[in-house]
Amino acid sequence: MNGISVVINTLNEEENLPLALGSIKEIADEIIVVDMQSEDKTRIVAKKAGAKVFGFKRMGYVEPARNFAISKATKKWVLILDADEEIPSSLSRKLVNLTRETEYSYFSIPRKNIIFGKWIKRSNWWPDYNIRFFKKGAVDWGDEIHSVPVTVGKGIDLEAREQNAIVHHNYQTVEQYVERMNRYTSIQAKEKYKEGDRFSWKDLIIRPVNEFNSRYFAGYGYEDGVHGLALSGLQAFSELVLYIKLWQFSKFDRQKVSTKEIEIEMRASHKEIAFWAQDMLVKTGGGLISRLKRKFKVI
Repeated sequence: MNGISVVINTLNEEENLPLALGSIKEIADEIIVVDMQSEDKTRIVAKKAGAKVFGFKRMGYVEPARNFAISKATKKWVLILDADEEIPSSLSRKLVNLTRETEYSYFSIPRKNIIFGKWIKRSNWWPDYNIRFFKKGAVDWGDEIHSVPVTVGKGIDLEAREQNAIVHHNYQTVEQYVERMNRYTSIQAKEKYKEGDRFSWKDLIIRPVNEFNSRYFAGYGYEDGVHGLALSGLQAFSELVLYIKLWQFSKFDRQKVSTKEIEIEMRASHKEIAFWAQDMLVKTGGGLISRLKRKFKVI
């Protein structure tokens, strides 16, 4: 046996779960499914696959239920898998070999995000490392959304190669993206407010622009084509919604702002975008210097 417990948290995953469960048949000595009050046949699907199924209250995000699920695992090694993910056979073999590892206690695994039908290789979506394979007791998550896990011992990243990656069937529709964004931004805004963050009108300009620039330009999102442009725009919109919701926690307090101040921030953001756009042109051979070199045949 491999000594691996596979832990999956679920909420209405009747359609996705069979693929995830089918991909771990070769490596799972134990399957732990912790369901957060699904209203479909998720639990039935899990039980038919031989999983040990436990219930947990619905939180709107996974971290508290994940720690509970890990506590139910009885094997030496734990693999965290989402219901919309699958483990390719190449990674299965890799993980089995890693169970013989004595130097490292945990491993970060790259994820191959399939969004709107395409593997997104740029836009800060790859390699999308997550700590997913570890010796039990070596990793613990906080209860906050998207919290960084606390680790014990030494860890290492698996090489960012497709054969080492978890396949993540991420957003399939725009509606799915918007629904999840609405849920996550509400939770994130609440946590930011509790931590003392307060809204400034400048957030409505600076935050979305920075997010777009970081993904589309700095993150080479343009190499993902229209997908990269669309996803960078959606992520920028998500930042906008997040900070408007943070403002909502202040009961939409009135902040004095002049048209001159807005114009200054808009100009600064425009300069940022112009800088990154020119950088993109240079990198893709479309900048002024590249055009001049081609004109005068300079190598």
